[in-house]
Amino acid sequence: MARPIRVVIAKPGLDGHDRGAKVIARALRDAGMEVIYTGLRQTPEQIVEVALQEDADVIGLSILSGAHNHICPRLVSLLREKGLGDVLVVVGGIIPDADVPQLEALGISGVFQPGTPMQAISRFIESRVQRGASAAT
Repeated sequence: MARPIRVVIAKPGLDGHDRGAKVIARALRDAGMEVIYTGLRQTPEQIVEVALQEDADVIGLSILSGAHNHICPRLVSLLREKGLGDVLVVVGGIIPDADVPQLEALGISGVFQPGTPMQAISRFIESRVQRGASAAT
């Protein structure tokens, strides 16, 4: 039997509003995933280190501060440096529509704005991680 999908949920930057991150963490756990919540005010370096230590399949960032255009490039760069370029990165929060194409071009696999159903997020992660696992075999 395959191990559950391992998801690191992180709250980067100085924003202290973590309700959304906790809600998505619970929803993903309820969907059968193993979730590691890093807590508030994480740096990209800390998030990547947790992903490395926890053998994460996915990193989910909750960003409400508008710092996504600063945080995401650094995180993706660090993932590649550490040989973790295959880790799926998704972002949720207050992300303007105009910024989504830039994030996707950077390597962010999914951008989820307020109101996205939890089931849609878990299905997206499951389909992407399964697709990646079957491509690796």
